[in-house]
Amino acid sequence: MSNDRYVSPLSERYASKEMQYIFSPDMKFRTWRRLWIALAKTEKELGLNITQEQIDELIANKDDINYEVAKEREALVRHDVMSHVYAYGVQCPKAKGIIHLGATSCYVGDNTDLIIMTEALKLVRKKLINVINVLAKFADKYKAQPTLAFTHFQPAQPTTVGKRATLWLQEFKLDLDDLDYVIGSMKLLGSKGTTGTQASFLELFDGDYDKVKKLDKMIAKEMGFDDVYPVSGQTYSRKIDMRVLSVLAGIAASAHKFSNDIRLLQHLKEVEEPFEKNQIGSSAMAYKRNPMRSERIASLADYVMVNALNPAFVASTQWFERTLDDSANKRLSVPEGFLAIDGILDLCNNVADGLVVYTKVIEKRLLSELPFMATENIMMDAVKAGGDRQELHEKIRTLSMEAGKNVKQEGLDNNLLELIAAEPAFNKTLDELKADMDPAKFTGCAAFQVEDFLNNVINPILEENKELLGLTAEIKV
Repeated sequence: MSNDRYVSPLSERYASKEMQYIFSPDMKFRTWRRLWIALAKTEKELGLNITQEQIDELIANKDDINYEVAKEREALVRHDVMSHVYAYGVQCPKAKGIIHLGATSCYVGDNTDLIIMTEALKLVRKKLINVINVLAKFADKYKAQPTLAFTHFQPAQPTTVGKRATLWLQEFKLDLDDLDYVIGSMKLLGSKGTTGTQASFLELFDGDYDKVKKLDKMIAKEMGFDDVYPVSGQTYSRKIDMRVLSVLAGIAASAHKFSNDIRLLQHLKEVEEPFEKNQIGSSAMAYKRNPMRSERIASLADYVMVNALNPAFVASTQWFERTLDDSANKRLSVPEGFLAIDGILDLCNNVADGLVVYTKVIEKRLLSELPFMATENIMMDAVKAGGDRQELHEKIRTLSMEAGKNVKQEGLDNNLLELIAAEPAFNKTLDELKADMDPAKFTGCAAFQVEDFLNNVINPILEENKELLGLTAEIKV
């Protein structure tokens, strides 16, 4: 590694090797050659004067890219596509005259971008499925573990640890729905020519429009796509980039919410992210266990969400059939959006798979608040025994205020149950009141909801994608 120039943290710290390769120059230029082969094969099948010998020569050299020749040529002609056409031709002297026949630079450039984004989306999908799988196991394990729920970050009616996890799960499932839609809608640009009119190909095929249409479809099939975009300028619509990065931003938002909750729970000492034996939480405070991975998720998620604005600006400002003010932005925003979401999903997988739940802390906090939440039940029992609801309501309101004052102003434990037991109107002993404080009685349908959600929504997805499961995330720092 060179220490005298900028290196993207996305490559050095966050993104996986697999995602980095998808956006590597090698992946790009190998795809260019595959596209040139697909073009030559389909043009031959449709009757142009191209021989099988020429195609065989192209195939034989498709992976042995002579990069130095291409670099030397680009320094001379200042055109990356024509430099690689030249370099390929040096290796394929019999075929050099038919490489890139009838095509414009966007034939390889834009089709490759679409192919690469599609492959990257598939990797994102694989990692998202694995995050869903890990969270599903966590939700199932803790589906009946009562915990204090919060609204406005104030104590509210109890839920379960597993039910809370289904809230994270559902958001990731919504992201999966969006992701599947976008992956299913991805098409190739095809062979559209300099302004999208396919004029050069119509000339090559002597005015035979049917062959021009077939050329588009056949190239798409050769490259593993079902179809091409029916109309375009010179480039595919930059709205596609906007759609793709918007899906990444949606995943980032879900991951951010997940990481926020983990950070708050870690502050409460109820749930912690993984913390390795030799990990240092703070350079000054040796006792600290900072939620560093969850914070990193949030930090990267901010970047991905804001980055989604880049293709929106690009798409909205394209002129007519094309301008080149998209190029520099695309080279940054699209790869970096994918590299960042890749790092986020690896972190989510790692954090979710290693969550530590402190049930004793959870129980202690819940029991400290539960008497307030049980007052409605206590009051109703007293009414059933013949008490006056309005009088009982006022008594329990007054006692609750007194107990709250003891907790907040005096720093004492919650003594509401003792206060209620001392009030004859409720006709309950302290032991009887404590016996009614089983937290499981106050979580409603939470455990059943977890089971239903996993069985009806999540497990079918995991079963359908079981060949993708088992991914482990490598965290570099």
